[in-house]
Amino acid sequence: MEISELTAFIKVAELGSFSLASEQLFLTQPAISKRIASLEDQLNARLFDRLGRQVLLTETGQILLPQAKQILQAIHEAKSSVTANQESVNGELRMATSHHIGLHRLPDTLKRYQEQFPDVTIEIDFTQSEEAYQQVRKGEAELAVITLSDTQDEQIESISIWSDPLMCVVSQDHPLAHMKEIKLHQLARYPCVLPHKNTFTRQMVDHVLGAKQLKPKVRMSTNNFDTLTMLVSIGWGWSFLPSTLVNDKLAVLNTNELTLERQLGVIYHKQRTLSRSASMMIKMLGNL
Repeated sequence: MEISELTAFIKVAELGSFSLASEQLFLTQPAISKRIASLEDQLNARLFDRLGRQVLLTETGQILLPQAKQILQAIHEAKSSVTANQESVNGELRMATSHHIGLHRLPDTLKRYQEQFPDVTIEIDFTQSEEAYQQVRKGEAELAVITLSDTQDEQIESISIWSDPLMCVVSQDHPLAHMKEIKLHQLARYPCVLPHKNTFTRQMVDHVLGAKQLKPKVRMSTNNFDTLTMLVSIGWGWSFLPSTLVNDKLAVLNTNELTLERQLGVIYHKQRTLSRSASMMIKMLGNL
């Protein structure tokens, strides 16, 4: 049964006239008759008796009328509920982010978002960017705020939010700490502490050094930048850290041959219809 057929049926029943129903529905009388005939075919029963100018409901028509009204009322209420939900921001927002971004970039945004949209429950998985990326691809997270990949994926929409320059740092008592300029071959002679090979950041470092036929002497790998900061500060080696983590225990090296900058941002799956809560989060991040 089509909504248009039920609407025509109810209008004819209420007005007792095909012609009056056609006028009120802005349709031709043959169009009204066609819809009633289609409904009768589906039910295999007559709905109206035509006695001269009178149009009377049959017994089947009398049974159908209240049910038809209930169906149209339910459809109207469903549309109203959907419209109201589209205009409100509530429900659950599942997102993923890296530990570094979650701790050093997102707090202010999360606070403002929760103040503005208190009816949204935010579920955040703090993980590494590469894992968060896969969660979005698999539909396990609606959004991810991560280090953006240099490789384009036709399924993923990426929006850059922050430029994140990486600083080459050592401890204050490191042999390279007070040199005016450091060449890559000099840097490569010393041990370093870097993220694991599967990370976007490590891939950037390996690519630049590899272009000079150099390989880093990795003493230890960890994907936690706060841990890397601590290891550098106690003299375990050089590393590349986000500028937000550079403190007075570290010396920034002048490495003109090696300038690294990451793009941090938000990603979502292009084939997924975003919830209002996700759209508002993206909008808030984009206004930073």
